[in-house]
Amino acid sequence: MADYKRELEELISTVSKEGASDLHFSVGHCPTIRVSSELVPLTKYEKLAPEATMGFVIELLSDESQKRFLARKEIDFSYSPGAGIRFRGNAFFQKGVVGIAMRVIPQNIPTLTELNLPEALLEFANKKQGFFLVVGPTGHGKSTTLASLIDHISRERAEHIITIEDPVEYIYEAQRSIIDQREIHFDTHDFHTALQSMFREDINVALIGEMRDPETMSAAVTAAETGHLIFSTLHTNTASQTIDRVLDSFPAVQQKQIRVQLAANLLGVFSQRLVPRVSGGLIPAYELLLNNKAVANLIREGRTAEIDVILETSMELGMIDLNHSLADLFRRGEITQENAYRFSTNPDVLERLL
Repeated sequence: MADYKRELEELISTVSKEGASDLHFSVGHCPTIRVSSELVPLTKYEKLAPEATMGFVIELLSDESQKRFLARKEIDFSYSPGAGIRFRGNAFFQKGVVGIAMRVIPQNIPTLTELNLPEALLEFANKKQGFFLVVGPTGHGKSTTLASLIDHISRERAEHIITIEDPVEYIYEAQRSIIDQREIHFDTHDFHTALQSMFREDINVALIGEMRDPETMSAAVTAAETGHLIFSTLHTNTASQTIDRVLDSFPAVQQKQIRVQLAANLLGVFSQRLVPRVSGGLIPAYELLLNNKAVANLIREGRTAEIDVILETSMELGMIDLNHSLADLFRRGEITQENAYRFSTNPDVLERLL
């Protein structure tokens, strides 16, 4: 009989030794890791049979989580095997068999400097109220950026911070702030319920792992409006697209109210990509939209298509355009021209900058 616990320990040791970011289990394939954005099959192991991936699920999930997984056919989970490593995972069914994807969550929360991110982001961590979004595609470092900001607040200020996550990712050490971390399904029913409870929990700062529905978005904006500092994420590509996504989530009859609330309470939007580095590894390219008077007016008036123009022409005000970020990385020899174009959302503009 296969010893899935021992094999899982071996694979986690390999992940750690190789500096991998992800571990994949897929029927018909060897266990596979991702190193510097490239998938690497571990060919010393046999190709996985259906009973093998199910065996790994049994090792990774509690009895209660296994029941929920079998009922819902997919589940987010966290896994802490010890030895200084932690994972965020997702198990799912595909063609009737189980697949698993696991992302490494570092034990130590890096600083913005260590992440090669602009110190300007600390301005948002130092605010007392408002709404700040970190956005980008899946797997491009949003959670780590937010964790760095929350850790900075905890070190610098005595606040009550709450995180609402599915699942809990980074584990924060107790510093000057009190940090309570709530996991969906275990500590609270859903994001919206947890946010409603937050108003009775004497919260200063909240991190919402993801805004998945209009109810959560509305509660987050209202929380910012009533004196809280709110951080969250969306899977969007650009700052302007992010604002459109928030507004479009609401019925037409509510959009005017949300535009007014967002215009008044949004602090900014930070969008990031992790780009392969010439010297190996990944380096972030990013854009930063600040909600100044001009941007607030465009949001309020529903003219979000014009936000990109303000972003591209307001660098002297502290805004950062993605194409300028990519061009700067290329000129410094950090990334190739090919990857600069690959990660640009507007290659025609980038061409004029290179």
